[in-house]
Amino acid sequence: MKRRDLLKVSLALPVAGTASWAQAHHGWSSFDQDRPIYLEGRVIKSMWRNPHAELELEVSPNLKLPADLAQRVLPAQSAPVDGKALLAKAVVPMRKDKRWEIELAPLTRMQAWNVAEIKAGAQVALLGFTFTGEKGEAILRVEYLFADGKVYGLRSSPA
Repeated sequence: MKRRDLLKVSLALPVAGTASWAQAHHGWSSFDQDRPIYLEGRVIKSMWRNPHAELELEVSPNLKLPADLAQRVLPAQSAPVDGKALLAKAVVPMRKDKRWEIELAPLTRMQAWNVAEIKAGAQVALLGFTFTGEKGEAILRVEYLFADGKVYGLRSSPA
């Protein structure tokens, strides 16, 4: 390979790596915030890293909304979130994927909430948002995390 061609390849590699990282991060605007989705299940894989922690969730068979969901007490967040309205509007997903990619908050926010690293095998419940109309991949951006008997609001820091 000529030196000129080698230089082109070496300059292109960092850009290629950046592109794949950017595609893995989804902003809030990509998600349907008018239709909160409820999921629960067993964590298959945990990636505790930035730009946000991620889980792979195996959804519980026969998933349904818990009878007490709308009455659950939610923690105050620094951002204005009408958590009670979200709980009242929550639905289980129409799609029947057995595994979902779960996007949690950045690690600094997880630390602010004192969320311990969630390990594979843990049982969790989540309330969040899918892509508009549940199109594309089975990805849930989490608004509320229910784990180890606690509730965490992940849109912003604790109030």
